Amino acid sequence: MNNNKLLLFGCGLLASATAQAQEAQKPNIIYIMCDDLGYADVGCYGQQYISTPNLDRMAAEGMQFTQAYAGSPVSAPSRASFMTGQHTGHTHVRGNKEYRFGSITYGKTTDPTATGQEPYDTAHVILPEIMKANGYNTGMFGKWAGGYEGSISTPDKRGIDEYYGFMCQFQAHLYYPNFLNSYSRAAGDTEVTRDILENNIEYQMHGDDYKNRKDYSADIIHNKAMAWIDKQTADTPFFGIFTYTLPHAELAQPEDSIFKAYQGTFCTEKTFGGDAPSRYNPTNCAHQQFAAMVTRLDAYVGEVLDKLKSKGFDKNTLVIFTSDNGPHTEGGGDPEYFNTEKLLDGTKRSTKEGGIRVPFIAWWPGTVEAGNVNDHQLAFYDLMPTFCDLAGIDNYIEKYSNPRLANDYFDGLSFAPTLTGNGEQKKHDFLYWEFHETNMMAVRVDDWKLVVKDGNCSLYDLSTDLHEDNNIASQHPDIVNNMKDIIKREHTNSSLFQVTLPK
Repeated sequence: MNNNKLLLFGCGLLASATAQAQEAQKPNIIYIMCDDLGYADVGCYGQQYISTPNLDRMAAEGMQFTQAYAGSPVSAPSRASFMTGQHTGHTHVRGNKEYRFGSITYGKTTDPTATGQEPYDTAHVILPEIMKANGYNTGMFGKWAGGYEGSISTPDKRGIDEYYGFMCQFQAHLYYPNFLNSYSRAAGDTEVTRDILENNIEYQMHGDDYKNRKDYSADIIHNKAMAWIDKQTADTPFFGIFTYTLPHAELAQPEDSIFKAYQGTFCTEKTFGGDAPSRYNPTNCAHQQFAAMVTRLDAYVGEVLDKLKSKGFDKNTLVIFTSDNGPHTEGGGDPEYFNTEKLLDGTKRSTKEGGIRVPFIAWWPGTVEAGNVNDHQLAFYDLMPTFCDLAGIDNYIEKYSNPRLANDYFDGLSFAPTLTGNGEQKKHDFLYWEFHETNMMAVRVDDWKLVVKDGNCSLYDLSTDLHEDNNIASQHPDIVNNMKDIIKREHTNSSLFQVTLPK
């Protein structure tokens, strides 16, 4: 046997040994949550204009959920719902409350010395803390949005071994920013710091000068995530949270082959003049930019799946792909154009279906049934009990609820039985949302959906009216009253994020 054959034989034995070791331990979990991707923006969910071959393959090899819901119609509270296992009537973070302090100069531009969102309540456990306490290596790459820099709730303080990305979601409005945030427990870091992007800071944040910036944050974050997977071994299970910023505005990216593939594709284009206070730069091809950003995101997902296969991790790794909320209209976003089937009404910030129903795909070769299109109703607060269930973390509520809190809520139900085909799947009595910016609430019970706007109630039957066109509240006062009672019971007051309860 020649040296090349020996090398290949040795690699084969190593991959086989890795796969066997992986199957004997707790499952690895990678949770990919992208940003502002609509339900209809993926091919397997009906998108006709945008190429998403890897997500379509992921659905064909895994389970595609058709009735999965975000925790909220905007970023920070939706992420909080995932992290805390709570709906937005209970979780502390219910909106995109922003903090910015001081000023620091980077080359030709300035940024705050500290920036970010309202911190998660440190008295309530979050998911990476649970996974870390139960033997998992934990990594997070992308948006944090669970506390501003230097606050009581930063990745280094909340169970994350390695972090790279945007602590602040406002900072993420620039794809070519002045800096990103970094933390590595293994490297001896004691706190999250800033990684200055030297190829960007010598150019302005807006105008023609901005186009000279070279360091594209989405690519950098994805490469850090891939490097983290590469460092994992068969000896220790790993839990990765990949909160990619694509395809959130601004609509900007390298003009490479992915971008150029959409050149001249669309019969109509959209021009956006820019919004400097929001950090959105102008574009004269918003449709091309958005489509290419979705395809770029799709390529990232494909690379993650291929990496897991090449390392022999695929048979013992659950990968979830989803979006934090419905599609955006900022920065030139045009969900009306891309919602080709006009299936759902509402966008980001709305508690109608288009703002909260999201693509949701589960991939776990050999465990999750391939090609299963599933209508189980779930929400982001179900991920904590599901991951605990799969990791063998029993009685997580009793173990991790805080006796110092009068009501330490956990609102989720494990959907592990649906994923694995083992055990009886429990169903929610209701799903719940509230959002202060648009003064909206919503409750879903079976196929009934109550939407509350400024205290006024609308009732829809989603089995016959998925687009929520026909308000039938006057025809079913008993159902409306029952759903109002759910709101009164589930809503806890928040001084930071106030909504008008149903009249």
